[in-house]
Amino acid sequence: MSAEAADRVAAVTSSRPGTPLQTSWFEFLLDDSLLEKHLQKSNPDPAPVQLIIQFLEQASKPSVNEQNQVQPPADNRRNRTLKLLALKVAAHMKWDLEVLEKGRLTIPVLNMLLNELLCVSKVPPGVKHVDLDLSTLPPTTAMAVIIYNRWAIRTIVLSSFPEKQTKPGPHQINMLNIVQQEKEMTENILTVLKEQAADSISVLEGAVRLKKDFYVHTMRTLDLLAADTAANGETESSTAGLRISADELHCQVHYDLGGIFFHQGCTDLPIYEKARDHFRQTKELLKKLDSTVHVHLDEKRLAGYWNACRALTGDCDPSDPQTTPYDQINSLIRAHNYLAVIEAFIKDNISRSLPNHFRRSVLREFLYKVQQGESALDEVCHKLCVCNAVRDALEGEILSVRFQQLLLKPSKEVVDFILEVSTRSLEKDRPSEASRRNMANFLKTLCESLEDLSLVFVVSSHKLFMELLKEEERKVLVEQMRKRSATINLSAKPLPSFYDIPASASVNIGQLEQQLILSLEPRRIRQILIELHGLAERPFWRVNSKWEVPPDYINVILGIKDNLTKDLVYILMAKGLHCISIKDFAHARQLFSACLELVTEFSPKLRQVMLNEILLLEVRAHETMAAEGSKERPPPDLVSRVRGYLEMRIHDLPLRQVVGEECVAFMLNWRENDYLTLQVSPSLVMNNPYIKLGQLLASTCKELPGPKESRRTAKELWDVVVQICSISIQHKRNSDGRIGLIKQRESSMGILHRSKFITFIKKIREPLVLTTLISLFVRLHSIVRDDIVNEVTAEHLSIWPSSLPNIQAVDVEAVAVTVKELVSYALTLNPNNQSWLITQADIYFVTNQYSAALNLYLQAGAVCSDFFTKAVPPDIYTDQVLKRMIKCCSMLNCHTQVAVLCQFLREVDYMTAFKALQEQNSHDAMDSFYDYIWDVTILEYLTHIHHKRGETEKRQIAIKAIGQTELNTSNPEEVLQLAAQKRKKRFLQAMAKLYF
Repeated sequence: MSAEAADRVAAVTSSRPGTPLQTSWFEFLLDDSLLEKHLQKSNPDPAPVQLIIQFLEQASKPSVNEQNQVQPPADNRRNRTLKLLALKVAAHMKWDLEVLEKGRLTIPVLNMLLNELLCVSKVPPGVKHVDLDLSTLPPTTAMAVIIYNRWAIRTIVLSSFPEKQTKPGPHQINMLNIVQQEKEMTENILTVLKEQAADSISVLEGAVRLKKDFYVHTMRTLDLLAADTAANGETESSTAGLRISADELHCQVHYDLGGIFFHQGCTDLPIYEKARDHFRQTKELLKKLDSTVHVHLDEKRLAGYWNACRALTGDCDPSDPQTTPYDQINSLIRAHNYLAVIEAFIKDNISRSLPNHFRRSVLREFLYKVQQGESALDEVCHKLCVCNAVRDALEGEILSVRFQQLLLKPSKEVVDFILEVSTRSLEKDRPSEASRRNMANFLKTLCESLEDLSLVFVVSSHKLFMELLKEEERKVLVEQMRKRSATINLSAKPLPSFYDIPASASVNIGQLEQQLILSLEPRRIRQILIELHGLAERPFWRVNSKWEVPPDYINVILGIKDNLTKDLVYILMAKGLHCISIKDFAHARQLFSACLELVTEFSPKLRQVMLNEILLLEVRAHETMAAEGSKERPPPDLVSRVRGYLEMRIHDLPLRQVVGEECVAFMLNWRENDYLTLQVSPSLVMNNPYIKLGQLLASTCKELPGPKESRRTAKELWDVVVQICSISIQHKRNSDGRIGLIKQRESSMGILHRSKFITFIKKIREPLVLTTLISLFVRLHSIVRDDIVNEVTAEHLSIWPSSLPNIQAVDVEAVAVTVKELVSYALTLNPNNQSWLITQADIYFVTNQYSAALNLYLQAGAVCSDFFTKAVPPDIYTDQVLKRMIKCCSMLNCHTQVAVLCQFLREVDYMTAFKALQEQNSHDAMDSFYDYIWDVTILEYLTHIHHKRGETEKRQIAIKAIGQTELNTSNPEEVLQLAAQKRKKRFLQAMAKLYF
C-alpha cells in the first residue's frame, strides 16, 4: 500500500472506525482487476458515474513544464489508461445515456467520454459522421457513431428544458470563475451540436434503416483494444461486444428522433408529424419486444409525447373509444366548438381526469388567441377561468391571480355562471365531506371578494349557498359584507386595482413568476416585478435559468443598486436577446426600447450598451430579410450607424465582439468595400480582428478583376488565414536523444480561433467574398495535401501563393474540415452556383465518394444548360471534369457510361472506352446506352466484342445504332455535330435521372 493510502486509512480509522473505506481513483491504476471487482459490489463507493468524472478529470488536467508554462494534458500511458477506465465504467453501465445524463455527468464530461469512445472505436477522423456508411463499418464502430449522435440530439432537447439556478453560498464565491468556464464550455459544445443537428438526425435515420443486429463495446473488448490484440480481428468481428437486437436499437433511436423533432416543431409545425411517426414506431416496437433490457426510455414521457403529437397534428377521432380526454378536448378546440370545451371542463370538475396543468395550458392557449386579436374569445376565457377556479377550490388549492382579477368588476352573468359551475361540479348523489367543505369556503371567499352588495345577495340567496353554509355562518357573513360596504362608502375608496391586492389575498408568488416568464410586454413585466417586490425581497432575475445576458455586461447590470431596476434591466435585455435568437424582432424592439428608456435615466454606460444591442438587432433583422430573399438595400441611416459603431472610441465601455463581427459581415454583404478599404482607421484594424479580416477581404475582392494587382492584398489575407489554421510546434528531445515535434492543437497562433473564424464566415452572404475564401482554402488544401493528381479546383487560384514556408505548422485536418464546411455553407445560400458545385464535387472526388461527386458534376452541368436542353459550356465541363466523371462511373462499375463519356473529351479516349466495354460485370443498363453513342469507331468495337462473345441481341442493337443515317461519316460536319449534341443532351438527362 502506498504511503498516501496508508495515511488515509489511519485518518479514517481513528475518526470513524465503522465507516467503510472509499476507494481512490489512483488505486484503479495500480490494480487492473480492481475496477471490475468494485463495480460488482451492490453499492460501490464511489459510484460508477462519480468514477467516470474522477478518471476524466485526472486525464484532462493540464501539466506545467520546466519554464512554469501551462501545457495541455500529456498523451502518456497514465492518461490513456484513465480514459480507458472511464470507458470501461460506461461499458459496465451498458452505455445507458438515460443513467449517464441523470447521474450528474455534465455536457463537457459526456462530450469527452463519447469522443474517446469514437477514438477507440476507430471512427475515421476528419470525416463527418453523415458521410460514413454505417453498413460497411465494423459493428462496434457503427454503434459508437450511433451512441454519439443519439447523445447529441438528446443533449439539444435536454438543454432546452428550464433548470433551477443554484445560488452560490459564501464559501462558493471563489468557485464562480470555474462555474463560468464550465458554462462557456457547455455553451460552445451546444452551439456545435446544434449546428450539426441535421447531420446527427441523418445518421440516426440511416441507422433505423439497417436491419442487422448491433454490437457495443464491453469491458472485455475495451481490454482487448488496450492490449493491442485487435490485430487478430476479434474486436472488429461481427460477434464481439454486447449484442443489441435491431428492434431494441430501432426502438431507442425512434424515441430519440421523436424527441428532437418534437423540440424542433415549435418553430416548424409540420415537423410534429415526423415526431408523431417516430413515437408511433417506438410504441409498436415496445409491444413487439419480449425483453427491453437495452431499451432505456421513460414510458410516461413517451405517452405524453404521443398525446401531444396527436393533439398538434390532429391525428385523433373523438368517436374513437380509445381516445383520451386530452384528444377529445383538442379535437373540440380544432373544431371551434368552444361551448363543448366549457361543458367538458365542467364535467371534468367531477371526474377530475384532466390534470390541472393541462387545463391551465388550454386557458393560456385561448388567452394567447385573444392577445392576437380574437376578442370574441374573451368570454370563453372568462368561463374557462371560472371552471379552473372551481376545480382548484374543490381540491383546496389557492385560487389563481386571473380569477382574482375577474372578481374585481364582475357582471351578474359572470356571478351566475360561477354559481352554475359550482352547483354542477359537486357530485349529484353523495358529495364527499371534503368537497362540501371546500365548496363552502369557496362561496364565502366569493362573497368576501365582491364589492357590489347586490351581487353578494345573488350568491347568498342561491340554493347551493343555503345548503352548504349553516344559518349562523350565513348571517355573520352577510353582516360582515354590510359593514365593509359602509366603510368603503364612508372613505370613498375606489375599487382596488389588481396591483392593490395585498399579499394576504391569496396572490401566489409562483403564479406571478410564471406570468413574468411568459410575458413579452415591457409595461406588464414592470408591473409584475413591482408586485413581486412587494411580496418578497429577492433577486427575481434568477427566476428562469434560461434568462442570460452576455458576460461582458453582467457586472455593469448587477452593479445597479436598486434591486427592482436591476431585475427589470436584466430581464428586459435577456428577453430581448431571446426574441432575437428566435427571430421575433418586433418584440425584441419593444423590449430593447423600454430598456433603453429606463437606463438613459441613470447610466450613460448602459445607455450606450443598449444602443449597441439595438444596432445589432437591426443588423440581424435586415440580414434575416435578405436571407429570406429580400433585395432591399439597408437604409442609409443603418449603414451610418454601423460605421459609427466601427469607429467608436469610448473607454471603459463593455463591448461584445459579436457586434463588431456582425457589423463587418454586414458591410461585406452590402459591398461597402470602399469604406472598409479606405476609411477605417489603422488603430481599429490593429485592435479588432474582424475589422482586419473585413478590410483584407474587401481589398482582395475589390482588386480581383486584375490578378497581378490583387496579389499584394491577397498575400496579406493568405498569411492571416494560414496563421488561423496553424498550430504551435514545440521541439522536444526523445529518450533516444533525437528531437521530435509536438503539435499543440488547442492554441491558435492567428488573430482568431478557427471556430470563431468559421462562425464569422457563416455570417457572410456576398458571393464574391465567399468565392474568394473558397479559392483561398482550396489552394491551401492542395498545398498541405500535396497530391497533384487529385487537386480540388476553384476560381481565382492564381492570386494565391503556390507554397508554404512552414508547412508543418498548418493543421491539415482543420484545413480539410474548413474547406468542406465553407463550400457546404455557400451552397446552402446558392445551390446553383456552378463554380461552387464543381468545387464540392472535387472534394467528394478526392475523398473517394464517387456517387456524390458524380451527382454534383451533373448538377453543375444542369444549372448552366437549363437541365441539359442546351449544350454545357466547355469551361464547366473541362477535360479534367469529364475525366473525373469517367473515373466516378468506372469506380461505380458503370462501364457503359464510361464509354459514352469518353466521347465528350476534346480527343476521344478510345483506350479507356474499349477497356470499359470489355468489362462484363457492369452495373449500368449497358445496351440501353448504345443510343447515346455517336462515335462510329466505338460502335464498331461494340459490334465486334458482342459477336466475339456470341451476344446476338446486343450485337443487333449496336448494328442498329451504327446504321442510323445521321451517323454516316459521309455526312457534312454540321450534321455530325448536330447528331453528337442531340445524343449528349439525352445522355446527360438520362444520367441526371439516375443520380439526382
